[in-house]
Amino acid sequence: MPDDERMRRWRMVLGSEADPETGSELSSADRSVDAALAALYDAERGEPGTKRSAGLGSSAPRVARWLGDIRQYFPSTVVQVMQRDAVERLGITRMLMEPELLNAVEPDVHLVSTLLALNEVMPEETKQTAREVVGRVVAELEARLAERTRAAVTGALDRAGRTGRPRHSDIDWDRTIRANLKHFSPTLGTIVPDRLVGYARRNHSVQRDVVLAIDQSGSMAESVVYASLFGAVLGSMRALRTSLVVFDTSVVDLTEELDDPVDVLFGTQLGGGTDINRAVAYCEQLITRPGETVMVLISDLYEGGIREELLRRARNLVESGVQLIALLALSDSGTPSYDAENAAALADLGVPTFACTPELFPDLMAAAIRRDDISAWAASNID
Repeated sequence: MPDDERMRRWRMVLGSEADPETGSELSSADRSVDAALAALYDAERGEPGTKRSAGLGSSAPRVARWLGDIRQYFPSTVVQVMQRDAVERLGITRMLMEPELLNAVEPDVHLVSTLLALNEVMPEETKQTAREVVGRVVAELEARLAERTRAAVTGALDRAGRTGRPRHSDIDWDRTIRANLKHFSPTLGTIVPDRLVGYARRNHSVQRDVVLAIDQSGSMAESVVYASLFGAVLGSMRALRTSLVVFDTSVVDLTEELDDPVDVLFGTQLGGGTDINRAVAYCEQLITRPGETVMVLISDLYEGGIREELLRRARNLVESGVQLIALLALSDSGTPSYDAENAAALADLGVPTFACTPELFPDLMAAAIRRDDISAWAASNID
């Protein structure tokens, strides 16, 4: 890289204070980019005399122009990071309740989380715009994840049942050969199968019950978005009976909203305390076929309720035959914060406990429906 270009990049990173050291002259286009960066990343300094001390202030038109500028200068992935930094550093959350600003932002999962947190205080004239923004994000996520989820789960359901009288196209040759090794005929030089092992034909009745229990405390915001989307996808499959429950210190059953993931999201209320025990107690009432039920508890496990009762209920669910899984996070945001003591206690009870990315969740559900060893699956698939 030429020295001039290297100095230019350092100047853009360090700001106007680096002018004497870099000796870099910014072009008109670079000055515009520099001003956009300055408004966000130098606003906290407040040092008089520098180009980057003004920030975005409290002017909604100024914020709207800035949002437009960064979309012009940077790719969408960078725009999303800068928007998130603006909310955290400059406190412009209030302005996101204005329709003209919502129309200017680059929608992503983190923005959806912010809008859901503002839902109760958002003016009525902004709520429709907010729903449209959330709807755009949900549509993008569905395009990426929904079909893969349906394919993985459908495949698992088709193979979950075994039959001893399969049609030729349904024979599981690997299992059939293993089951008939003792019937090898030296004369014929082949195995003469005594019995066939095959996949059962697809059953259009409900084959599995799925219960998703989602912690909606503030730290779980991204997980709430993804879990709600997956809940809607699973709820659309006739072979599954899906229930979706969200909780903080209270419990809300959103199963009736599963036909519209946007309605599900706006039925949540991010923030507040956490009573996991109360949520699990409610979910127990929904389980009528323990041996055919997969229950996924999505929580950081910081329990504000009665810990001993929570562990007792978890033990009872496992012993009854429920495939109970605790996800510490369902997100792309790296290692989550969680209560390690409660996570270890659940693991000791036979509850697989780990964090999962949205990309892996379809495969996780398929493994759970097949009643695979989920702890082994997690060890093989999750870093």
